[in-house]
Amino acid sequence: MAFVILALCAAPTVAAWLAYFVWQPQSRLNYGELIEARPISDPELRRLDGSAFRLSQLRGRWVLLQIDSGACAEGCRKKLLYMRQVRLAQGKDAERIERMWLLADGAPPDAALLRDHEGLRVARAPGRAFVAEFPAARSPADHIYLLDPLGNLVLRFPSDPDAQRMVKDLARLLRASRVG
Repeated sequence: MAFVILALCAAPTVAAWLAYFVWQPQSRLNYGELIEARPISDPELRRLDGSAFRLSQLRGRWVLLQIDSGACAEGCRKKLLYMRQVRLAQGKDAERIERMWLLADGAPPDAALLRDHEGLRVARAPGRAFVAEFPAARSPADHIYLLDPLGNLVLRFPSDPDAQRMVKDLARLLRASRVG
């Protein structure tokens, strides 16, 4: 009888220990791949007109960022479109999000493309060392990155994302964030 009472008293503790240390849930809410939050360096970038620009100028806002060639092939154009649509889908919170295209080469972007993406910030990367700060399996051009209002890299999305799931991720972050 004492064994049964002992087992009944110990069962919740054992169950809690197993749930915490052994059982790991496989499902997750976020669509984007979480990156261990880390600050991105803040080198001087160059806008298309040659003026200086730093990512720190965007502090206080969430930043959707893509790194790609100035020639902007079809995949690049799709990422720009997704970034614009995901931002607009946030409604009144859209003003809390900036879009940034970091040019990885010296190719000039198409003027018509820039007109189609009003409000998009465009700057040239200062070198490969800066681009290498953005983690990728093959190339940073394979992703859309998200920087938090403090300048930390926090999420990356695939280059051809599910826009609805991306919208949900951003909405969840904006709702939970008191900064930006």
